[in-house]
Amino acid sequence: MKHAFSLALPAGYRVQDVLAFHGRDAESVAEQVSPEMIRKGMLLDGVPVVLSAALPRGRTRTVACEADIELPRARKLPPALAGKLEAAARNILGLHIDPAPFVAFTREDALFGPLVARQPGLRIVQSATAFEALTWAIIGQQINLSFAIALRRTFILQAGRQHREGLWCYPEASDVARLSAEDLTTRKFSRAKAETLIRFAQLVATGELDIEEREDNPIPEICRKLLAVKGIGPWTVNYALLRGYGYADCSLHGDVAIRAALQRLLGEESKPDMARTEAFLLRYAPHRTMAAAHLWASLASAQ
Repeated sequence: MKHAFSLALPAGYRVQDVLAFHGRDAESVAEQVSPEMIRKGMLLDGVPVVLSAALPRGRTRTVACEADIELPRARKLPPALAGKLEAAARNILGLHIDPAPFVAFTREDALFGPLVARQPGLRIVQSATAFEALTWAIIGQQINLSFAIALRRTFILQAGRQHREGLWCYPEASDVARLSAEDLTTRKFSRAKAETLIRFAQLVATGELDIEEREDNPIPEICRKLLAVKGIGPWTVNYALLRGYGYADCSLHGDVAIRAALQRLLGEESKPDMARTEAFLLRYAPHRTMAAAHLWASLASAQ
C-alpha cells in the first residue's frame, strides 16, 4: 500500500542540516540519504514502512512524501497510522520546533545574538519516533559517535525487520523486548547498555512505561518515569526529549560537546563544569533546546 502526502516548508529551510543528521552512518541499513531524497525504514504499530521524502530544490517550499506500507490486506490506511507517518516525516525533516522565538529572544544577547545571526534558519532535526530517540540516546551514552553509530546498526539488524524494498525498519519496543542481553553483548554492546535497552523496551512493550506525550501524560511525567528506569539518567532523558519529542526547553548541560562549544563562545581556556553550564543555559529558558542546537552547530562551523 502507498500513502502520499506533502509538507510545507518555512522560508530559509536548511536542507543541509537534515542531510547531515540522517546521513551520519555511511553504511546505514535503515536510511538512504542523497541530496534529492531521504528514505527511512521503520516499524509503526507493528507494520514495516519505508517513508520517502523528496527534498526541495531551488525555491520549492514543499516536500513530497510517500510511504510504502506492508499492509496488503487493508483497504484503507488506519487513521492512527496515517497520523504517525506524518508525525514521523515532520520529525525527520526538523519541522517540530519553530526557531523564531529563540531568534527573537537572543537578538540583543551579547553571546548568542551574533552566533544565531551566523547560523540563520537552524532547526532541530529529530529521530522518526520517541522510541527511536530514546534507544539511540541509550546506545550513544558515554561512548564516541562512531562507535555509537556502529552499535545502532547492529541493534537494527538484531531487532528490526527488513522491508520488501530492502531497507531495514527501525524496531519498536515489542521487537527489542524479545532480545536477550547476549544477543547484544556478543556484538560489542556492554552488558549494562544491553540490559538497559532491553529493560526499557520491556517496560514500554508491556505498557508499564508510557512514553507517548498526551495531555494526561505530559513531558514532566514522562521524564519522571524515565529517570526511574535503571540505567537511564538526566543526559539520556534530555537528549531524547530533544531528538524524540521536539521539546523546546531541554538542558544539555551534561553534554561534553555543549560544554566545549560554550568554552569557545566564552573564550575561556577550559570547559565550564556541568553546574556552571546548567546555570548558564538556564538564562535561555524556555528555549534551551535551540541554544544547544546553536552550540553544537558552532563546533561544526569551526572545523
